[in-house]
Amino acid sequence: MESSHLNALQQKHAGLERQIATEMSRPAPDQSMIQALKKRKLRLKEELFTT
Repeated sequence: MESSHLNALQQKHAGLERQIATEMSRPAPDQSMIQALKKRKLRLKEELFTT
């Protein structure tokens, strides 16, 4: 796999991690948003490790 594509996936994964942390630190976190972000993060992780 092209390293620029791999780097892009890693950056997206890190961005999702930050979004999840931000949402979880709110006084009333939106659990459905957190769940959706975690699913997206998992899909990216699977793509990172299958290539």
